[in-house]
Amino acid sequence: MKKIAIGSDHVGYELKPTIIEYLKELGYEVKDFGTDSTKRTDYPIYGKKVGEVVASGEYDLGIVICGTGVGISLAANKVPGIRAVVCSEPYSAQLSRMHNNTNILAFGSRVVGPELAKMIVKTWLDASFIGGRHERRVDELGAIEDRDDKEFKDIEFSKSDKYKDKN
Repeated sequence: MKKIAIGSDHVGYELKPTIIEYLKELGYEVKDFGTDSTKRTDYPIYGKKVGEVVASGEYDLGIVICGTGVGISLAANKVPGIRAVVCSEPYSAQLSRMHNNTNILAFGSRVVGPELAKMIVKTWLDASFIGGRHERRVDELGAIEDRDDKEFKDIEFSKSDKYKDKN
């Protein structure tokens, strides 16, 4: 059973229980990393918490919610190894997993309602990374994150079968 970490700031707090319940219905193990009220708080706290447990491998994937999804995704993306995406519709969610191997989904409670949020979550969870030329790009992102120009160039010019499309 995949483990999903979830977190939100005060603006995302009211949508979060709907998503937690939905994830449990889908068969996922879920842990809420806060916040636990509508009292004003800072989204970086929860983006960082979820990012850290996903990056460490303690949790397989993460979902973060704030007003727009932007701020909390920026916080999560500061954690090495995290590829968080903000989505307000299912198509981008699907392609973010297939092409970018995203490991955290972010959305805004002021942008999407509960039913659309559930559609986005389901689409994102059902999609899988397809690798091939997209794996090269994800590896290049890792090299940028590591600030390793040599690694980036090695990946960029690699002829490895690892980067060939499978179909």
